[in-house]
Amino acid sequence: ELPAPYGPWMEIAHRLPQLLASHQLRSRVHQMPQLSTQHLRGHEELHLAHLVLSFITTGYVWQEGEEGSVKVLPQNLAVPFWEVSQALGLPPILSHVDFVLANWRRKNPSGNLDTIISLPGGESLRGFILVTLLVEKAAVPGIKAVAQAIHAILQLDEEALHEALQELAGAIGDMSRALKRMHDHVDPAVFYAVIRIFLSGWKDNPAMPDGLIYEGVSQEPMAYSGGSAAQSTILHAFDEFLGIHHSEESTAFLRRMRDYMPKPHRAFVEEICRAPSLKQHVLSSGDARLCKAFNQCISALADFRSYHIAIVTKYITTAAAKARAGPSVAKPPSALEGKGTGGSHIFSFLKSIRDTTREGMISA
Repeated sequence: ELPAPYGPWMEIAHRLPQLLASHQLRSRVHQMPQLSTQHLRGHEELHLAHLVLSFITTGYVWQEGEEGSVKVLPQNLAVPFWEVSQALGLPPILSHVDFVLANWRRKNPSGNLDTIISLPGGESLRGFILVTLLVEKAAVPGIKAVAQAIHAILQLDEEALHEALQELAGAIGDMSRALKRMHDHVDPAVFYAVIRIFLSGWKDNPAMPDGLIYEGVSQEPMAYSGGSAAQSTILHAFDEFLGIHHSEESTAFLRRMRDYMPKPHRAFVEEICRAPSLKQHVLSSGDARLCKAFNQCISALADFRSYHIAIVTKYITTAAAKARAGPSVAKPPSALEGKGTGGSHIFSFLKSIRDTTREGMISA
């Protein structure tokens, strides 16, 4: 919970699915008092406030679907959202950090998880958020292994480096296994027709070609990309560490997505860029064990990306075809048929980064 003065925000945020179903969210936001952000203390309260305000904002914008989107975010929502975003170094829109990284709590001492704030989509929405979180959690040993590996390169400790690379390959494999749980917890029709629009942004989106005016912040509209897995730090960190070079277009998009990461995450990725090259080190070592462990990491990462393509095919392409063919749960947003919520042309982008990952292999 946020401190007591922010009760009006929390009250709306906890009732988002009902308020959106009854089309009352916008009128509730108009009645909301404009609160100062000065009572928020520390990054945990700031992240929770960003989570709450980003969910209210996306609900406000998309309450009536893509045809009924708005041009202006009212001042009582726009100003505090902007201030909290500035304090965190994050953009004022719902992004991966809000949707997944900050949006979980323990239901009970044994660690079962639940979301903090929800949107329409019921169990499928909950499943989508928590499975994505489990993919992030599976990556943790891999993130630690990257730091250990860089240390091992600097110390010229080949044994420790070999161990770290094996740990990284194992963690990427665990990420793929976590992602497979999507099938058990998320209904493709609900994801496509109900959930996906709330992850849309107002950049490169034909439904909001001019962006959004944040009233009281700027008189000019501003454009931000929607929530996307490309905003997760994990794959950026692994790509940089393994020396994978994507196409110019994909790299430009991924670089832009780094602006949507928490500042310490961005700094971590930049630190990896400045570290000695793992690939050069492995090549010059001439050590067959290191080459094999390096290639296992590349192979696991390419497999993860192939699996991601399979998920996207099921939840977007196949779901889109079914939605066009028959009665749907809701009218899906047409602007997103072939695009990712971050604004990328989703299949050409995902296939391209999978293929450039494979090209990172060292030939023995």
